[in-house]
Amino acid sequence: MGNDGGSIPTRRELVKEAAKDPSTTQVKETQTEKLQYYWAHCALSQKPLSLPIVSDSTGNLYNKDAILEHLISTNKSGQEDNVAGNERTSGTIRSLRDVVEVGFKVEDEDGGIEKKSTELRLVCPVSGKTLGPGVKAVYLVPCGHAFAESAVKQMAGDQCLECNAPYSPDNMIPILPSSATEKDRLRERASKLQSMGLAHSLKKVPGSGKKRKKEKALKEEETPDTTQKTADPDMPPPGTAFSVSTNAIRNESTASLTAKVLAEQEDRSKRRKIAPNDNLKTLFSSSNGMSGKQSDFMTRGFSIPAGAKR
Repeated sequence: MGNDGGSIPTRRELVKEAAKDPSTTQVKETQTEKLQYYWAHCALSQKPLSLPIVSDSTGNLYNKDAILEHLISTNKSGQEDNVAGNERTSGTIRSLRDVVEVGFKVEDEDGGIEKKSTELRLVCPVSGKTLGPGVKAVYLVPCGHAFAESAVKQMAGDQCLECNAPYSPDNMIPILPSSATEKDRLRERASKLQSMGLAHSLKKVPGSGKKRKKEKALKEEETPDTTQKTADPDMPPPGTAFSVSTNAIRNESTASLTAKVLAEQEDRSKRRKIAPNDNLKTLFSSSNGMSGKQSDFMTRGFSIPAGAKR
């Protein structure tokens, strides 16, 4: 550049403004646009939502036919080969037990409420509010009926407002949650259900009982049994003589017990050396000069009568 009659631009002229973090308003606008898209499109196939609609443990919405196609392709090609589907579902859907069919109420153009319609205008059956990015919505597990969160909190109870099915507050799943607190709660719930051998729909996972038994057996093998007597490292192995000094034993109770056993064994060995053997004692007579029946068999054959000829 230069020598052509033009000007050389400086960095100040090229970079007029440095990159700035998005403002709160811009972040909210981005989240709203994202929510509007996923309230109207399947998170897996990216196609418009159509009944029946299902949801997983993270609160995302899917077309049921897209989930069925995903599971079929996964079974044919394997879990590792279906990378695109696993990324869009976050790897949380492995069977139909991992999704719940959401019972949305759909409003038609005339304002009536129908359960099936081509245009999905989802409404809360209690408050009549349109469910979408501007209204926090939840659905209940296992029945799947969807309501506005404010309506469920106002109608406090442990039964569904549509079918009177019982539910717990932990099984009230927010639809398309945006806050980190709600996402963490859903992850904790999923891990808790997995440890109990249950899927998102509260149905038992096949083989979960055997898996838990194997894990329990492995834990029992790894952890030592405290009920059985463990071998004391300071005590000699069985069958060896007690030649260990009690001063080398650190445990006081073990040292005192060892000293007592050693003293008893030493006393027993001393008495065994001093006292005559009972088996040998029966071979000899206890009194001298005794003859006849009172003499024992060791002296009976060698005694010579007084009148015998020599």
